[in-house]
Amino acid sequence: MHVLSPQASSASSADPFQLERLAEELASRELSHPAQADLQDGASHDLPIYIPLSHENPFLSAENFDVEEFLLSRSHTSLQDLRTELRNYLATLKEELVKLINDDYEAFISLSTDLREEGDRLVGLKIPLSALKSQIAISKAELRAIQNEIMQKLEQRTVIREEKALLHLLLKISESVTRLESLLSITNPSQDEETIEYERFKVSSISTSLENTDERSIANKAKHLNRAAVEYTQLLYHASKARSENCAFVDEIQWKIDRIQSSLSSDLDALFASTLSAIAGDVKLSELEKSKILPDLTECIRTYDVLGLWRDAEEILRSEVMRPFIRKTVFTGALSAPHSPLLPHTPFRSSMGTGFPHSSSTIPPRTPFTPFTAFSTQQSAFPSALGKTKSPYSRLLDNNDDPLAKLYTQILRFVERDFSSIMDTAEKVCIKSRASTGPLQVGGLENGRNRDGVGFDIMANVIWHELGKAIMDDLGGMVFASGRPDEFRKNYEITQAFIRSLDFMAPSAQAVQSMRSHPVYSMFEKRWQLPVYFQMRWKEIVSKVEEALALPVELSDNLTMTADSLITPQATAIWVALTACWSAEIYIPELSYRFWRLTLQLLSRYRVWLNDVVQDNIHGFLNSSNTINTGKISEANTRSPTPGLSEKPSIEAFAADESTLVKYVSFVADIKTLQSSTMTLWHEEICMMLPDPDEQDEQEEEPKPQDALENAVGAISALIIPISNTIIAILTERCIVSLNAVKKIRTDLRAKANKQLPTEPHPWIPSILRPLKVFFGTSGKSGVGAVLKAEYLVPWSSRVFENVCEKYIAHVSTLKKAEESLRRLKRGAKSTTFSLFGSANPKDDEGRDEERIRIQLILDVEALRKDAETLGIIPGNSEAFTALSNLVQNDEPQESS
Repeated sequence: MHVLSPQASSASSADPFQLERLAEELASRELSHPAQADLQDGASHDLPIYIPLSHENPFLSAENFDVEEFLLSRSHTSLQDLRTELRNYLATLKEELVKLINDDYEAFISLSTDLREEGDRLVGLKIPLSALKSQIAISKAELRAIQNEIMQKLEQRTVIREEKALLHLLLKISESVTRLESLLSITNPSQDEETIEYERFKVSSISTSLENTDERSIANKAKHLNRAAVEYTQLLYHASKARSENCAFVDEIQWKIDRIQSSLSSDLDALFASTLSAIAGDVKLSELEKSKILPDLTECIRTYDVLGLWRDAEEILRSEVMRPFIRKTVFTGALSAPHSPLLPHTPFRSSMGTGFPHSSSTIPPRTPFTPFTAFSTQQSAFPSALGKTKSPYSRLLDNNDDPLAKLYTQILRFVERDFSSIMDTAEKVCIKSRASTGPLQVGGLENGRNRDGVGFDIMANVIWHELGKAIMDDLGGMVFASGRPDEFRKNYEITQAFIRSLDFMAPSAQAVQSMRSHPVYSMFEKRWQLPVYFQMRWKEIVSKVEEALALPVELSDNLTMTADSLITPQATAIWVALTACWSAEIYIPELSYRFWRLTLQLLSRYRVWLNDVVQDNIHGFLNSSNTINTGKISEANTRSPTPGLSEKPSIEAFAADESTLVKYVSFVADIKTLQSSTMTLWHEEICMMLPDPDEQDEQEEEPKPQDALENAVGAISALIIPISNTIIAILTERCIVSLNAVKKIRTDLRAKANKQLPTEPHPWIPSILRPLKVFFGTSGKSGVGAVLKAEYLVPWSSRVFENVCEKYIAHVSTLKKAEESLRRLKRGAKSTTFSLFGSANPKDDEGRDEERIRIQLILDVEALRKDAETLGIIPGNSEAFTALSNLVQNDEPQESS
């Protein structure tokens, strides 16, 4: 319901239907509608298109007719119109259906006419089908029989082919056996006499032809055996294939194969042994003969590798070369017997027992003019060893006069002379043979050798096997002398240098690994008993430290102190023990973590001892004197001294304090020196001696060694705080002794006949801080704390100055209270307040005395400030001095609690 105004009522009377208002609302509604806005902007709307119903309508041709979708698509059509459209569409469908029937009616009629009597014809066609089926079955059976017969023939031919191949294989085996027997001159006892005579003639002709040619004598023998080895490997391959076919022939001739293997192995061993004896033995050969023998040695090694008889070759090397040398060199009294130098093979020809062809005219051997020694330039029978660089670790052995070092040097010379080229040749042969057989498998061969024992291991199975056992059996009591740590350490260092020299001579890294994983090497390492050595060193180091820590700390007052040296014998003993752990005479790399733990234990032990000493001295200091113990003036010490007590310390107390100062300064100096020296020792030696941490340890976030060392040193440095507090307390006590003269200022000024205002401070003012100057040696004389002057002069002097100012304030406050009490006694209870430092009448004597006292105090405090500045103190930063300056300059008395 609207309440119309008079203007609205008048307008309604003029326009009773409100047409104008309705027109305005319609216009505004049309403008607000988006479609109307688009029309105003010039846009046009398309009217809905009427699409009649047909077969192409998507809603009618859909697989599933949806009524709702169809009705929504015809929403612009009324229901009556829609019904009319549907009826029209139905009529159209009927007309089309009738038309289709009429069009195809003739075809339907002709189809029925054409199919007449077709049933009889189909029945007639079924009659010959059974006969055809039986004939097809018969043909199929015949074809299957023919196929089975063909398959049987093929299987028979396959069996025959396999039997033929097996026969060919057996023929190859028989021919290989016969060929090997002829090559190795093996006679068959079952052969008839003619065959035996023929074989003998054949062998004799072969041997005669070989003897007639000098160049073919040795080389042909080695190549002959190599050819036999290749043939033998083929024989084994063919025999394994035949054995997989369960051939009885292989079992029948197995004794021949074993005999061939035995003959080939024995001939090869004999040739290899004779070659080694000719080269590495005492027989002297010419360079031409050696150059002919060296290829034969290589051929023997290659033959051993082809046969897989690496251990047999190593056994010959042990028995023919290494073992005789070890027996002559390493024996029970080898370290006490004089060592003869290891002579190289003399490059002169000789006809004595060589067993090889030589010239008819020989020159007798002559001794060289320059004698050969174990430390002279090395000569080798092998050309490849002449240019081989000597191990850098052998310098420790060359420059050592120890018998064990000389023995090891002799062994190294022998190994380098007689085994270097053999090991290199064996390594090259293994690498070449494995490369020719195909690519190396992952986890298999490496450098011609794998972990299953394939390949030569001369360093481990020949050299170290004999050498390690000889050292343990014959020299174990002297080399592994763990009960004598100095001798044990020297022997261990020399032995490790010797082992590293052997590693340097190894042909490959795998050879070094094989040597270090050898059972003899493991036994050799266990014989050292390194934990026993560490226990003896630990007892030796710790006992000296405990003896030093058990001594009383007694130092001379005139002790000369320097910043670069330790003062107390206890700190010196700790430092000697720390350096001993990492010294070259004691340290062993395998015990690095044990010595590292001992280092931390020594620092912890010194901290505990120092803490006990400091605590005992602090308690004794507190019980023997009523003084400052924390570097701050306590409330009890700010009060006036008890009457009857001496204001100056006794001679005994002064001597005790002086001894404490000397002791504590020594402690602080030792702590600083030990801290810097320990960290220097870490950066220069320890960090390089400790092994690198594993990646697993780094992932576990374990504390680093440097952090542990810094924590241990920091724990010792933390004791400087209580020590500094005690030193500051003693120095404060000495400085405040001179402040007792403040109580006599009033008496001295009142007793003087001269009532002039003072212009100079008291002569005792410089004596207040004189103990500090004497302590740090700033007055020209060497003081107790001169060694700490550079680092602790300013901080300690500032704290002492703070305490002195607090004590000074206490004395001035006491003087102020006394003057106030005296004024009240003289003047009685008056309303005016007496001022000690106030501006009194100059004619009044009492006020003049107070003025003189105030000026004197100001002069004294100013003189104290200047004296403090000479020590590097900044008085403006001191709260106590600021309060003291304000107190002496203030003309109003301040009540003090």
